[in-house]
Formats: sequence, structure tokens, C-alpha cells
Amino acid sequence: MQVVNWLPRTELPFAAPSRPELLEVPEPLVVAPVVPASAPAPAANAAAAPVVTPTERVKIEVPRPSLASTRTNAKVEEEAAPVVAKAVQVPPPRFSLQLLRAGRCLLLVELPTGETFQTRDPAYMLLKDMLRAAGLPDSPQIVGDPVRWPLLVRGTMDQGPEAARDFVQGFVSARLEDAPCVCVWLIGLPAVRFAGEANAESFNRELQVEGLGSVWALPGLELLMEEPQRKADVWQAMRRLMARWKSTDE
Repeated sequence: MQVVNWLPRTELPFAAPSRPELLEVPEPLVVAPVVPASAPAPAANAAAAPVVTPTERVKIEVPRPSLASTRTNAKVEEEAAPVVAKAVQVPPPRFSLQLLRAGRCLLLVELPTGETFQTRDPAYMLLKDMLRAAGLPDSPQIVGDPVRWPLLVRGTMDQGPEAARDFVQGFVSARLEDAPCVCVWLIGLPAVRFAGEANAESFNRELQVEGLGSVWALPGLELLMEEPQRKADVWQAMRRLMARWKSTDE
């Protein structure tokens, strides 16, 4: 029966004592499985979870925002913040005006070159023709120095459009107090804009301006020379207003 060792279930009377080495149970032999060369390698992330011993302190990982998410959140907050509108800095207007007196009319004329009229200037000769056609003296008197804007090259004084309007209207109003007139001619867009508070659409029209009374808006002398067809509109408007200063002279 090929029995090498035999142990009785109960102790036999008068039997010799058993040998201790026969009572030891041999450990089972573990044979490693043979893995063929073609089998895929086990995944790296399939490793067993680490065993935490009682002496080790469990580390709790606190998630921290990444740099990219921080920048994104900052950008969202910046866009959500109210946008404060910045005041637009308006550059000061630039013009030169000369005040003249012809009979009972005052003429606020734009200087095409920025300098005082000379006798042979084409613009001045055109102005003389207009005065003769209106029945007024063709040698107007210069009243004060030219009004040049801006007043200061440097400095912090407000020299915007509103300041220019207040200055020009105050200048003409002061001359009217010295010698009243029946009509103020505003010749040129700067004169119309800053004395008459109007624009180019008001050319050849009579306007009522507080502090100045009745004013007549006219295109500039240079514009009349460049576009002679405008002279017909000026002549028609002049005929409607001519009785105003002619009746006064009589």
C-alpha cells in the first residue's frame, strides 16, 4: 500500500512513544504560475493599495486651485466689476475772429489766414463788395484786437468749446454795450458756432441770440471765394434784411 508513516488515532497501550518530527505538518509548496511570453504585462495602476499601519498618520490631500483657474476667476471678477466711463478730453477749438463796425452793424469775421486783414487781401476785398451791396460803409472800423483761440498755449485753464463760446459772446456783448447796433453779422463757421450757437445749416438765416440780439449767419469769406455759387444765397438773404439797417440810417 506504499504507506511510509502511520499514526494511530488513539494512543495504543504498551506502544513506543511517537517521534515529534513525524507530527509536524509540512508547509504546502506554492508553485509560481508560468506566464507565457506573449501575455500582456500587468497594468501599473493595478498595484495593491498601500497598507496603513497604526503608527502612520493618514495624510489628507486638500485640493488647491491651479494657477490657470485663479487667473480665470480673476478675469471673471474683473469683467463683472462695473466699468467707470472716462471723460473724453476734447481738444480746444482753433480759430481767429476779427470784430468790425460798419454803420449800425457789427461784423464778427473769421480771419482766413489767422492774421489781421490787409488792404489787398482777396478776402477783405470781397468783404468790401458785400458791404457796398448792403448799402453800408465799405471801409469798416476795426474794433479791438483779433480773438484768437485757444488763449493760452500752456496751462490748466479750460479752453474747450463751451469756454470759447462764453468768451466770444462776452466779448461781442461788451462791444454792444459801448455802441448798440441793429444786426450782428457772423461771417464764417467759427463765428456762427461760438457767437450764434448754431452750425453751417444756419447759413443765410437770421437768428436771435440772448445777449446779442439779432444776428445774421453767413458762410466764411474763403468759402465764398472757393464756391462762388453761394453768393446768390447770400444776396437773397441780404435783400430780406437790408431794410433793417437802411431804415435805421435814414
